[in-house]
Amino acid sequence: MITLHSKRLLVMLFVSCFMSGAHAQQNSMQFMSAANAKVAKASALKSKWDGPTSGPQLAKDKKIIFIAHDMSDAGTYGVFTGMKEAAVGTGWQVLPLDCRGQCNQGAGVVKQALEMKPQGIVLAGVDAASQTKGLAAAADAKVPVVGWHASFKAGAVPGLFTNITTDPKEAAQIAALFGAAESNSKAGIVVFTDTSTPYMATKSGAIVEVLRQCEACRILSVEDLPLAETRKKFPALIEGLVKRHGAKWTHVIAVNDIYFDMLDKPEIESMVSGNKLRGISAGDGSSTAYKRIRKSDLQIGSVPEPLFLHGWQLVDELNRAMSKVAPSGYNSPLHLVTLQNINYDGGPKDVFDPSNDFRAKYLSYWGK
Repeated sequence: MITLHSKRLLVMLFVSCFMSGAHAQQNSMQFMSAANAKVAKASALKSKWDGPTSGPQLAKDKKIIFIAHDMSDAGTYGVFTGMKEAAVGTGWQVLPLDCRGQCNQGAGVVKQALEMKPQGIVLAGVDAASQTKGLAAAADAKVPVVGWHASFKAGAVPGLFTNITTDPKEAAQIAALFGAAESNSKAGIVVFTDTSTPYMATKSGAIVEVLRQCEACRILSVEDLPLAETRKKFPALIEGLVKRHGAKWTHVIAVNDIYFDMLDKPEIESMVSGNKLRGISAGDGSSTAYKRIRKSDLQIGSVPEPLFLHGWQLVDELNRAMSKVAPSGYNSPLHLVTLQNINYDGGPKDVFDPSNDFRAKYLSYWGK
């Protein structure tokens, strides 16, 4: 069940994307020129630090509750790992509270975290709009809450000190443009999404919006399959898609790498072997995605999250909140990983870890 806020958002997104004539199509030459320029910028080496260079000294001995939408998701787990790494030697306890995909179905999870008497809370992949009562209770208790993907919007969000996220629309646009450019604008595309969260609903809406501007691209369908249900429902869904679209289905653009993990399973792979699918993900840069891209096997690109960097930033933002200092306002730049640039920015370790020396930058003013 999703919130009323989320439902309104989804309606607006999909109406805007599918209304006839809502976006004028560009001719192939114009579209490809713009697509290639944006793809080249996103693919560039991320070696320059553009984040904060000053802030409060890091406080010691804090208990932080990390509320996770689903710890089995590689992105959520990567951010949690980044937080643990940043907190080494500080006396911070970073304790996970895993909703296993059910956080948005009730307002009690933040109150549950408060019962553990923390000095700070992280809301990771959980829609802040679904936790209004809990966030109000946190405010009353003067316990700061920082979000990670708790909204499709970065920065100030009601109930949160700040929300850390890459721009979902921008990530979606890069994935869609790369898919169109790679196919030379001759693609039969299925989009996979999970509209149970506004963040991923925003991504799929933006993917469709971009592809509608490509006169030679054909969107075969948009499949709304919650991540938590992929194992159970994916085989029947893929069988139906192959029967409906046959050889016309050439590309997959998904809001998360998990869909490719499912496509990569032998029983599913055999169903689509005749399609020779090419896939691009608008998030989140899992290790399995890197391995597929390196082999040019099914998945050819991903717009990964700088998960460890986001974990360090969560520590920094929580420390700012506890120190009564304003949020940093930092929003890390997007990156597209492909076979051409996979050997940079952490790629050899199957992760997007920017080579901008962010750890040293934070440590320089934390005084750790």
